[in-house]
Formats: sequence, structure tokens, C-alpha cells
Amino acid sequence: MEQPLPTQPTIRPATPQDAAGMARIHVTSWQETYRGVMSDEILDDPQFVSKRERFWRMGLTDERFAQHRIAVAEYDGELIGIAQSTSPTDADATWSQQLNVLYVLASAHGSGAGPGLLDAVISQSGAAALWVAHPNPRAQAFYRKHGFVPDGSSQEEYGITEIRMVRRKFAD
Repeated sequence: MEQPLPTQPTIRPATPQDAAGMARIHVTSWQETYRGVMSDEILDDPQFVSKRERFWRMGLTDERFAQHRIAVAEYDGELIGIAQSTSPTDADATWSQQLNVLYVLASAHGSGAGPGLLDAVISQSGAAALWVAHPNPRAQAFYRKHGFVPDGSSQEEYGITEIRMVRRKFAD
């Protein structure tokens, strides 16, 4: 088990200058989490980081994505986590927010970055949903702790089965 960082990370809105670091976290997190579950061809694509950097730069600069909430976690000046939420994209949505991204480097698990990022991009009082890889017991346990429960829906993306988890309303 990873040792938590000695102090809480800083959670803040992402800026275009964060795009390269966000891409590195995105790719590294996928490699740490999905190795053996997702195709090595995807995980080891030499263009993977640059593609993710373009994705994040566009998300942080293009007006079409202005309503997205994007945050980063940093510790000692280094990015350790990323998160992004949007309006719901599922046709059957009965919630107001959808979490699309929440990744924290394995070395920062237990640091408080995950809950901080979740709170930064998803209102604690509002209904929300997300898709999470199945199986991914660590992530599913994290989301359950924060009020999300599987609703029985599943889909496949990048060759991985994902289940939808929904939080109708969350109270501490």
C-alpha cells in the first residue's frame, strides 16, 4: 500500500499551462490501472501522451467546453491528479452532473487528492453519475464511499467493460 503524502495536496482549477502535466497523469494512471485489462497497443502508443495533451489543451481553451469543470491536484509543485465533469451525456440521465475523469497517480493514493478533486468538479448536494471500469475494485470502493452506487447499466469502451454508478443525492 502506498504511503500518503505528509500534507494535503492543493486542489485548484486547471489552466492551459497544466495540459502537458495533465496528459502525463492521464496516461500514467491508465498504464498503472489498466495494464492487463486494456490493450498494450493503446497504453504504449508513442503518441498517447501528445494525444492526451491536445485533448486537455482543447478542453481548457475551446469555448465549446467552457461549462466543463476541470481541476488538478498538486503536491510540492507537481501535478498528481486530474478531474473533469460535464453536463450529463447519457440519454437516460436523471442527474445534473457527470464525472468523466478522475485520476490520481498511484504514488499519491491516500493523499486526499481523490476526494478533493471529486469535490472540486461535482457538487456534493447534486445528483451525479460516472462510468467506471469493471473490475476496478479500488475506484468502485472510492465512489461508493462518496455515495455512488451501480445502477445496473454497463457499456464497453477501449475494450473495457464499464459500469455506471449514480449518486442521487449525497449527504455526509
